[in-house]
Amino acid sequence: METIITDYNYWIYILLMMIGLYAMLSQNNLVKKIIGMSIFQTAIIVFYVSIGAKKDATIPIIEHGHGHGAASQAISALQYVNPLPHVLMLTAIVVAVSTLGVALAIILGIHRQYGTLEEDEILEQI
Repeated sequence: METIITDYNYWIYILLMMIGLYAMLSQNNLVKKIIGMSIFQTAIIVFYVSIGAKKDATIPIIEHGHGHGAASQAISALQYVNPLPHVLMLTAIVVAVSTLGVALAIILGIHRQYGTLEEDEILEQI
C-alpha cells in the first residue's frame, strides 16, 4: 500500500494513458479519436519528463570549468539532473502538435467529402 501512495504519479500516467487508449478504441467520432491520441501522447511526455527529475539535484552546468584545480575535481553525475529526457520530450511535443494539426486537417477534408465524422457512416459511404 505504501508503494501505491508514494508512486502516485505513475498511477496518474497509467490512468491518462488508459483514458486516451479507451477514447481511441471505443469512440466512433474521428475528432474524439484524435483527442484520445493527444491525451495518450501527453501522458507519455509527462511520464518521461518526470523520469528526468531528481530531488536535490542541480542543472548540468559545471561551475569553475576553467581555472586552477578544475582538472583535479571529480565530477559526480549523481548531483546533476539528466537533461536528455527533457530534450527528447521537447521534440516529442513538436511532433505531437504537428500530428494533431495534420490529423485535424485530414478530418476536415473527410468532413467536407462525406458530410460526417462518424466512422461507421463514412465506411457505409465508401
